[in-house]
Amino acid sequence: MTATGYTASLTNHNPSNYNKHADFVYSAKYTSAVLDLLNPQPGEAIADLGCGTGELTLKIKEAVGAEGTVWGIDSSQSMLDKAGVAGDKVGIQFRKADIQDYTTLDPALKGKFDAVFSSATFHWCKANPGGVVDTIKWLLKPGGRVAFEFGGFGNTVGIRAALHEVLRRHGIDPAPRDPWYFPTAEQYTSLLKQHGLTPGSVALYPRPTPLTTDLVGWLTTFARNTFLQGLPASEADALMQEVADICRADAYWSDAAPGDASKETNSTAKDGWEIMYVRLRGIATL
Repeated sequence: MTATGYTASLTNHNPSNYNKHADFVYSAKYTSAVLDLLNPQPGEAIADLGCGTGELTLKIKEAVGAEGTVWGIDSSQSMLDKAGVAGDKVGIQFRKADIQDYTTLDPALKGKFDAVFSSATFHWCKANPGGVVDTIKWLLKPGGRVAFEFGGFGNTVGIRAALHEVLRRHGIDPAPRDPWYFPTAEQYTSLLKQHGLTPGSVALYPRPTPLTTDLVGWLTTFARNTFLQGLPASEADALMQEVADICRADAYWSDAAPGDASKETNSTAKDGWEIMYVRLRGIATL
């Protein structure tokens, strides 16, 4: 099957935008918990699904050591090219594939891995989330495990609604453009069981996330090639600003005194954008 939601959303990711506007995605602060769940051991074979630019793949390789094997799998060749700059030097194997369809993977990888890992990817797999679980099963050795974290129910609350509202205002149906799959813990536990894995702890974790960019920068990274795909640059820019204006009341904070029009009127004031992320984190075994 062609998983168009995944490929449209991730294949078009720009590595430079990703590293500039979304470096929190792979920061130690926000990934240590899921890496701890993975608990990689020296000599293990581990597949990183949705490896992106490879920062976490490198950490896994450090943990498994020279005797271990690590593969990074992603749908975006540009992201894999960036990952390979450092990863190739330490022996990480990178491959392009659609993780919703294991037939896009090298048949030699079937049953090869002690563990599968994924961070901040499965919520892009709206087209076939069950296919992702089938891929995990296909990759794992008997008794193998998967550790994952991705956007769960309530993730980007407010911003997603604003994107839908702005598109409707301009006569565009947002539903087919929305790339995200944000399940509850109960929904995803059920999906894992239906596809033959045994869930461990699967739970939602609210995580308010300050941005190192403004909201338009975040939208440029995550919405420009999804919700706003195919729109002229001037129109997309205007719609992203409209979304930011709607979200400002809930997602922008400032220490400026009431009545100050901007930071410039108070040089000591601090301000910034903060998004409510909700992560679905868990582990399962074959």
